[in-house]
Amino acid sequence: MIPTNTFVHPTSIIDEGAIIGELCNIWHFCHIMPKARIGNNCTLGQNVFIASNAELGNGCKVQNNVSIYEGVICKDNVFIGPSVVFTNVLTPRAFINRKAEFVKTTVCTGASIGANATIVCGTTIGEYALVAAGAVVTKQVPSFTIVAGNPAKVIGYISAHGERLIFNKDKTTGTMIANCPRTGETYTLINGTVARKREE
Repeated sequence: MIPTNTFVHPTSIIDEGAIIGELCNIWHFCHIMPKARIGNNCTLGQNVFIASNAELGNGCKVQNNVSIYEGVICKDNVFIGPSVVFTNVLTPRAFINRKAEFVKTTVCTGASIGANATIVCGTTIGEYALVAAGAVVTKQVPSFTIVAGNPAKVIGYISAHGERLIFNKDKTTGTMIANCPRTGETYTLINGTVARKREE
């Protein structure tokens, strides 16, 4: 059942058994299959396909021409740019049925994936990470990092609010520290892992 406060364009197909949250906007020529799960306040652009057992959390935005296949799990507030490509089989063959071999991909809370990026299955994109346009992700993407290239590599760090983080060593503690230019939040970088410092 589609909530009355969710908009579905007449050209889109919502299969029976799909679960769709409130306050969503589903635009032209989308196809949502049975057992797909879409949270509240999501927007799907033109020509988006959501497979059975694929999941979108709350507040996700999926731009035009994206297929989210079975095995792909997107947490809350994920942004997926135009024509991003997901896969779900590592060694596909047209003449071999490998539906039992789908490999899980997870896009964690707040992460963004740029236009035309390719996400090879079996990877996890960490919280608030940013995958650059055209990148090819073949391994785990750490939280709060920017990755680019083919294969994608870490080229920098980013805050939850999408600002570049520049780390400097704290003279007192020796810890690498950065502040978000937009919010002032403090981040630490220890052994390549970025963490957001919580208020005490």
